[in-house]
Amino acid sequence: MEKISRFVVVGLLVALAFVHPFAFAQGPVKKPTPKPLGKPSIAVAKSPGQVVYEQNCLTCHQANGSGVPNLNPPLRGTDWVLGDKTRLINVVLKGLQGQEVEGDAYDNAMPAHDFLTDTQIADVLTYIRSSFGNKAGVITIDEVKATRAQK
Repeated sequence: MEKISRFVVVGLLVALAFVHPFAFAQGPVKKPTPKPLGKPSIAVAKSPGQVVYEQNCLTCHQANGSGVPNLNPPLRGTDWVLGDKTRLINVVLKGLQGQEVEGDAYDNAMPAHDFLTDTQIADVLTYIRSSFGNKAGVITIDEVKATRAQK
């Protein structure tokens, strides 16, 4: 029995002699490659006009400005958005009902948003006129003030 034990011990020592250098060898440490998340890790800041739009307009006119057929008109590519600034400012200040937009009738009335400040109205209308594929100029605070004064 003693011979078997010595044989086992010697065999284990020989095996460890061969395995030991490989078991504890230190190679270069590789950092794991991060997986792309698909979204930016830093939040993109929203413009003041976008914030006003999301709080007051998005529900009816949708995130992409497409509106809702037969209910709320689109905000992209229409003369109401791209045309006369005073008319557009008055839509926000006075609301709109029963008016055809680009030849289509829409059933929902837009309530007046005259509770918004001149700055908020200028910001949101500038946002709308430069979003959703629109390429129209800014609406200034002074233009909103002048239109509000005529109200």
